[in-house]
Amino acid sequence: MTGKTVLIVDDESAIREMIAVALEMADYDYLEAEDARQAHALVVDKQPDLILLDWMLPGTSGVELARRLKKDETTADIPIIMLTAKVEEDNKIQGLEVGADDYITKPFSPRELVARLKAVLRRTTPPGVDTPIEVEGLTLDPIGHRVYTQDGEVNIGPTEYRLLQFFMTHQERVYTRSQLLDQVWGGNVYVEERTVDVHIRRLRKALGAKYDHLVQTVRGAGYRFSTKVA
Repeated sequence: MTGKTVLIVDDESAIREMIAVALEMADYDYLEAEDARQAHALVVDKQPDLILLDWMLPGTSGVELARRLKKDETTADIPIIMLTAKVEEDNKIQGLEVGADDYITKPFSPRELVARLKAVLRRTTPPGVDTPIEVEGLTLDPIGHRVYTQDGEVNIGPTEYRLLQFFMTHQERVYTRSQLLDQVWGGNVYVEERTVDVHIRRLRKALGAKYDHLVQTVRGAGYRFSTKVA
C-alpha cells in the first residue's frame, strides 16, 4: 500500500465506484462523500492526503468547498484535484484560482486519473513525509518511523515522533499550543493544552543535550523548531 488516502467527492455513485476501483488497483486507500457537508466532515476527521472533488455538487458546490478548505489553516495544505464535466476554459481557471492543484475533465480514463494524482502528490508532499529529513545531523526517517543522530537511534515515543516530524517539516515558525494540538493530536481529540508542554519536555529529553535547543520556547506565544539561537 502507498499509505496515502484519497477522498472521492462526487454525487454520482457510479463515478465514485469507478474511481475507487482505480485507486484500489494503484494501492491507495480511499474515502467517499456524495456532497460538500459529508466531505468537509471527513476532511476534518480523517485528514486525507488528497481530495478528488467534483465541480458540480448538490447544495454547496465543489468550488465553494475548495475555497473553504484552502482558507482554513488546518486543511489548506491538502491538495485538491477538481473533476469537471465542463470544458470551458474560464471554469478551469476559476477552479485553480480557489486553490485547486489540478483539474481533470470528465470523461477521463482511470489510468489518466491515477497518473495525475501521483503527479500532484509528488509535487505537494513536503520533505519528511515520504523522504528522510535531516537537520544538523538529526535525521527523521518517515518510512521506518525512526529518528537518528550520529550517535545512533533515538528512543522516542509515538507522540514525540509526530511532534518532531511536524516541527522538522515546519521549521522557523512559531506555533501556539492549540495549533500544535490541532496539527499533531488532531482537531477532534480533547486534550488539554498543558499536555503539549509535557510532550515537549519528553521530546527535548529524548533528543538529548546536543539537540534539545532546536525545540525552542517562545515566551507568551508557543514553540518553534529552529537552528538559529533563540
